[in-house]
This record gives sequence, C-alpha cells and structure tokens, in this order.
Amino acid sequence: MVGRRTLSEHDSKLLLASHGATFAVERVVTDIESAQTAARDIGFPVVMKLVGERLAHKSERGLVRLGIQDADEAARAASELLALRREDDGDVALLVAQQVRGSRELLVGMVRDPQFGPVIVLGAGGVTAEALGDVQMRVVPMFRSDLDDMLDSLRTASLYESFRGQAALDRDALWNLVDALAQLSHDRPDVLSIDVNPVIVTASGEPVAVDALVELGDAPSAVSTPIVPRHDDAGFGALFSPRGVVVVGASTHPGKFGFVSLHNLLASGYRGKVAATNRSQENVLGVICVASLTDLPPDTYDLAFLCTPAGANEELLRECAAIGIRAAFVTSAGYDEADESPESTHGDSIESAQERLVRVAKESRVLLAGPNGQGVVSTPSELCAQIVAPYPPAGTISIASQSGNFVSSFMNLSRASGVGIARAVSAGNAAAVDVADYVEWLSRDAATSTVLSYVEGITDGPRLRRALELSIARKPVVLMKGGASAEGARAASSHTGALASNDDVFDGLCRQLGVARAHDVDEAFDTAALFATAPLPRGNRVAILTTAGGWGVVTSDALSKDGVLTLAELPPEAMQQLDGLLPARWSRNNPVDCAGGETRDTIPAVMEVLASCDEVDAVVYLGIGIQANQARLMREGRFYPDHGLARIVEYHERQDERFATAASDLSKRFDKPILVASELAVADHGNAGPRTVRSKGGMCFASGPRAVRALAHAYRYARHRGLVA
Repeated sequence: MVGRRTLSEHDSKLLLASHGATFAVERVVTDIESAQTAARDIGFPVVMKLVGERLAHKSERGLVRLGIQDADEAARAASELLALRREDDGDVALLVAQQVRGSRELLVGMVRDPQFGPVIVLGAGGVTAEALGDVQMRVVPMFRSDLDDMLDSLRTASLYESFRGQAALDRDALWNLVDALAQLSHDRPDVLSIDVNPVIVTASGEPVAVDALVELGDAPSAVSTPIVPRHDDAGFGALFSPRGVVVVGASTHPGKFGFVSLHNLLASGYRGKVAATNRSQENVLGVICVASLTDLPPDTYDLAFLCTPAGANEELLRECAAIGIRAAFVTSAGYDEADESPESTHGDSIESAQERLVRVAKESRVLLAGPNGQGVVSTPSELCAQIVAPYPPAGTISIASQSGNFVSSFMNLSRASGVGIARAVSAGNAAAVDVADYVEWLSRDAATSTVLSYVEGITDGPRLRRALELSIARKPVVLMKGGASAEGARAASSHTGALASNDDVFDGLCRQLGVARAHDVDEAFDTAALFATAPLPRGNRVAILTTAGGWGVVTSDALSKDGVLTLAELPPEAMQQLDGLLPARWSRNNPVDCAGGETRDTIPAVMEVLASCDEVDAVVYLGIGIQANQARLMREGRFYPDHGLARIVEYHERQDERFATAASDLSKRFDKPILVASELAVADHGNAGPRTVRSKGGMCFASGPRAVRALAHAYRYARHRGLVA
C-alpha cells in the first residue's frame, strides 16, 4: 500500500497510551551514557532494545537484551546493540525498559479487515505466537463479554486461570488494553494494524504490555451502506405469499425451465391464480398462455417468474409494473456471473446488463430476485416456483442461500428428516436483493422459527453484520459460509496480521453475534432442525442414555471436544433411582449404559429420571430403532409370520414407537431438549423408531456426535440470549 509505514516501538506506545493503554516504564535514548542513566533511574533489572521505524521484529535480529543487572551490563548491551545497526535500518535509538517477569504471555492486536473493518485479535503470545496460532478474533465494536469468550475459547485458556501458584489473569485490566486498541482503530482509520506482543501476565495476574508496533497507511475509503431493510414488506409478501403467479416464457418442452417451473408450481398445489405467457399462446399443462403480460387483468398477480432471455427482461419488468406485479424472480443467466461488463471505446465503464435490470426494477417498484436464480418456495402458500426439485414438507425453517444447489440440499434433508420448511429462496446474483435482505426479512416472518443461510463472497460486511444483529435478536440464525480462505487482511510486519484470515474473522463475528456458524451441510441442517423442533437448553450439562455402549463413548468424546458442553454429574438420588431400574452391571456413570438389561419399561423410566433431574439440561438418547431393526429382519425372513414371529415383530416395533413417544412427551413436560440419534434415521427410513420421532415433529439425528454438535450451537445461542441460568 502506498505510504504504508510502521511506527517505532516507542512512538507506537505513545499513540496507544493516548487512548488509554498502559505499558511498562521505559525511556528512549541515543547513546551509551544515557542508556546507563536510564537503566539506573528505572531500576534493575532492565531490558534494552535497538528500535526504529524499520525495525519491526527485533528478536529475529538479535536486537534485544534481557536481564541487565547493573550499569556496566547496561553499557555493554548498549554498545553491542548500536554496533548491530545496518545502513538500511534508518534512524535508530536505544529503548531501556523495566523488565517484567512472568511465564505467561499474550498477544493483543488489531487488523483492518477489508469487509468488516477493525478486528481485535487475542491469543497466545511471545516469539512462538505464529507457530502456535492459538488466536481468537472479534469485530469492533465489541463488548466486555466478548473478551471473556475469546479467552475461554483459546486452546491455552487454562494457562490464564490460576496456574501452578500463579493468580488468574486480571481480565478487567486486559479489557482496558483491548478497549484502547478498539478506540484507536475507530478514531484513526489510517491505523492499519496494531501488534502488542508480548503482554506478559505476572504471577499476580496483572497483564503488562511490553512491546508494541502500529502500522499506518492510507485510510480505507469510507463506504456509506444503507441500514437494512432496504426493501418494503410488500415486495417480500408478493414474493413469498403471492395472490397469483405468472410464469413468463412458458414452454411445452418438458426439458425447459418454462415447462419445469410451471409444472412445479401446479404440482405443489399452489392455491392462487396461475397464468403463463408465450408468444405462440400454447396450452401448457392445461394453462392457456397469453402472448404478453399486458394481456392479463391488472392487480390479479403479485409474482412473475421469468424464464426468458436476458435481453427481454427489462421490458418485462416494466410490463410487470403496468399490471400491478410487485415481485419478479429472474432465472435468466448471462448477467454479472458471465463477467462480461462492457466498456466504452474510451475505457470508461458503462452500465452492465445487470445494472440496467436493477435500475429498471427500481424505477418500476418491482422487487427483483435473482437473476440467475433457482427459484422460491413457500409452503404456507403451497408455492413451488423453481426450476428444479424438490418441494419440501411444511415446517418453520426458512432458507436464504447464495447458492441454489444448497437450497436443494437443505430441502432434500428436510424431506429425509421430516423437519419441514416454511420459505426457501436462492439469491442468484443477488443484484437487488441479497442474502442479508432475505435473512433480515425472514427473521420478522411469522411463519419462520429458524433462519438457515449459506453465503460465499461478502461484498458489504457492515450491512451483513447489521442484518445478522437484527435477526439474531428475534430468532436463531444458522449460517454456513463457503470460500474459507487463509488469505485476507494481512499486515506483513505484524504478528497480528500474519495470524488473521477472512474465515477466522467471519467465525469470530458469528461467535460475538450469537449466530450458529456451521461448517458443512449436515451440521447446518442438523442445527436448524434442532432449533425448529426442540426447546433451548438452559445450561450445558448433558446426560447420555445409550443401549449401545460404543455410541455412548464416541458421543461423549464429541461432546467434550470443544469444551462447550459437559457431561452432567448425576446426583445421588438419581443414581439410586437408576439402580432400581437397571441391572447391577450398568455403567453407574454418565453416559448411562443400560448394559443390555432393559425390560419393557426401562427406557422410558430411565429417560424420565434423567429429564426430571435438575442437574441435567439436556438428554441424548442413543440406540432407538434397534428392536425394530431386528423386527425388519424377521419380517423379511422366510420364517415370518410363523414361530411366534408376527407377535414379536409387532412387540419390537411397538417398543421403539413407545421410546420415541416418551422422548417427545418428556421433552415437552420438562421443557428440555431430548435428542434422539440413530444411523437408522438414514439407513432405514421406515424403521419404527425414527419414523415415530418424525411423526411427533422431532428430528432423529444420524449419530450421537451430530446431535451434540447441534446441541452445542443451541447452548451458545441460549447463552447469548441470556437464557442460561
């Protein structure tokens, strides 16, 4: 960057001190005699460094002397350091500072992310900061609680608690330093990065900053972003709850979008008026097409679904406005995704086809979805206006995705799990309405309980942040992001910058906002399904009930992996009750392994003991469907229904139905999540256990680890909303 420069250590500290940061006592001198005097005044032992604007990483050059005990050592150190100066170092000086003792070190810094602006970085510090890479990031502005979450999320978090006779880190004192960095980043847009490393934690827990570098450069251009929402509710109402839909460009060819979209609209049972256009005025699936939108009666249709060439769409939007259509979904490609922005012969950029389309839509007061999108689904209206399958069961999860493929993937998982969808939309090129707009509107939609979203490139970080802030205050948001990259806001001379990446910044933002950030499709849907079907946990203490010992072990491992959830410690009265229900060989611990000693009523009774326990915030039940799985093999075998098999098959299936029903009833009764998990949810869709879970409106997770991964997200959200005791 033009004009980019690093301040000397001393000047960096002075700038930070002007915003409230405090540092160890130090002086800057230029000769040996002055160095001796400064050392005496500060008091031995001292540290001495060669400093200058071109000397960023002094340790790597051997430009630091530690543990100087007297004036003679100070003189020798000063002489050695001055002798190490190179021609290209520019002006240098000697910095003499109080030596701070402590075995624990932190890094505190700031980088300016190109999308989200100033980002605070906190992690394990010292010369091994980059090697350890143990950092957390949060976007400014941040709160005191964000600092606690950052510290608690470090892999080395235990070092900063009471440790081997040393006091716990004074977090309030550390917050003063973090707040100073945040304030400076806000007040000085030309501050590109700040690196305070190390911050030594003394034996008494005091954090003392002993080194700092501030990098200056050209301030980023100020961008004025509108506060969401950008579109009125009438446009979204027309998109998701239209009185009537017109398929523009209908076709009799079953392989074309104009046929498929009309077919899907009619096949889904849409209850509003349906019309279609094509120039030949053909009969398509029983709908007599008109030649033009203007041939239709005004104020009858709210949504136009355009399956037409890009060149025709601007005029079609004007015709939409003329007959009162308020929303248009454009499936056409050939816009910005083709990367063919025209230029004039003089090299000046001229209006692209996509820009013209947006302008016409705005002038026509038509909400423009797409272009290059897959379509829109709204089960409350039985609306399936899209160019591909599937159509999901009705429910309360709503999907807004930058990728049409992931809209289909989430809806396929909805069909498989039985956990239904309210709304779904692919943003396509998001020319006029982007994912941020959809997420914010869906958070206000009465039919939606949980928002599930996928994003890739982020073009307006502050607006996305604001949309998420507004949305998470109303209901859970589950977000999956593609395009994770190790590249991003990097400051070459800063440890802080070297540790920062786009994905880490985004992950930190989700953590501080309370957004459930999922890393794959299964995690995203599992989490949304849990939010949509179960009460929120009021704590992180989990009881695991298993009839399959191995699954109990791996689920416990998954539960403890990130330190968010913990295995509940069962009180003596609960243990006594379990002793009366289970054989002597049961695990006598959590997980509660029934050890194959279940009788007819064991599982519901044990589940009730765990659910009723005040020390348990959630229950995970593993092993449903095992009896029904044996029943399936008996039913398929050549001996069925003789030899008593008909009776035992019925009994096995009825038992798994009872277990699923008990989980549902107890969850409602005690207002606690009881998660049911079995691979049979996907391996045998008709198994009586998972089938009954679905019929009760629940989610049968494909495994215990997947269940607790979703539960951890639910706990974080409940904690963020202040619902955790």
